Amino acid sequence: MQDLADIRQRINQIDEQISALFLERMEVAADVAEYKRATGKPVFDRTRERENIARAAERVPFSLASYAATLESVLMEASREAQYERLGLKGHATQEVAVALGEQPALFPQQAYVACQGVEGAYQQIACDRMFKRAQISYFNSFDGVFRAVEQGFCQFGVVPIENSTAGSVNRVYDLMMRHDFHIVRTCRLKVDHCLLAKPGTTLDDIKVIYSHEQAINQCANYLANLTGARVHVCENTAIASQRVAASDKDDVAAIASRACAELYGLEILDQAIQDQQNNYTRFACITKDLTIYPGADRTSLMAVVSNEPGSLYKVLGRFYALGVNLIKLESRPIPDRDFEFMFYFDVECPATAPEFPALLNSLSDGCEELRYLGSYSEVL
Repeated sequence: MQDLADIRQRINQIDEQISALFLERMEVAADVAEYKRATGKPVFDRTRERENIARAAERVPFSLASYAATLESVLMEASREAQYERLGLKGHATQEVAVALGEQPALFPQQAYVACQGVEGAYQQIACDRMFKRAQISYFNSFDGVFRAVEQGFCQFGVVPIENSTAGSVNRVYDLMMRHDFHIVRTCRLKVDHCLLAKPGTTLDDIKVIYSHEQAINQCANYLANLTGARVHVCENTAIASQRVAASDKDDVAAIASRACAELYGLEILDQAIQDQQNNYTRFACITKDLTIYPGADRTSLMAVVSNEPGSLYKVLGRFYALGVNLIKLESRPIPDRDFEFMFYFDVECPATAPEFPALLNSLSDGCEELRYLGSYSEVL
């Protein structure tokens, strides 16, 4: 039996040879870049990359084919990024970011016209006040109305919920992201404490009907399961639920909403902090039409469609790993009218000014069928 130290020494020697060959390969890639500069040929040649990857898989035993293909893919990606950098080429998304950084405002706005869904007292309004010192808010009946108000220039900004730590992503908002033209400029993480609100004089035993938003209902599922005899009805917004209870001529109705709604609509708090998880947070996104990157932006959101074939998403995720970019959220939603095709949403932890950021955008542009840059921003806690 061979000594382990000797075996490892052989591996180290092979690794040194691989490193030397890698450097030699990158030097040749520089020559390729100069040839493409002179001839005007594009850097990315999908056909050649596909053929090279297939040949790499064929050169090794079947059990190692997938690893060889992955290694070849990474090598070609490194070569491609080096060529982009040498030629000073930028993809559309990278150019957008460069322009936005060149026009970066000094501060995030202190006052603005903002669109929110619901009515006064909604959690979106609370999140809006967290992000802006003096916001003039216009309320809309739906999240779609908020996106349209921003897209059509009626409001400069909009605030929408995107995910909750208990109930998960707000799917309706993610679906609307596919349909509207917008950019994210800030996010806010808001601690959510739900209260059971009713008209003055109403007791917990009196309650027969409870109104609230679907997400709030899901977040209070255990509490509601113990309220025997009470029917739960979904409505557009927790604040609208409070409004409905205050305007009702019945004394057996209640709403799940914020403490602020009790004060706004003259209701009493029958029970408080009724959510299943006390560590209950909702993230809200502040959206605007034109791309703007404010100081301190250290997160980025992207939307992408990958080809419907084995390994496509794996290859995309490999690009984050290769560049050392931390992926903090991955969400998928079916694309309407396209069978078994999905839009993927990525939240990444990477400043827009980081040197690896343009490399990431260029790499994803080549590796995805569609790529949309949603913006870079910071999060308010």
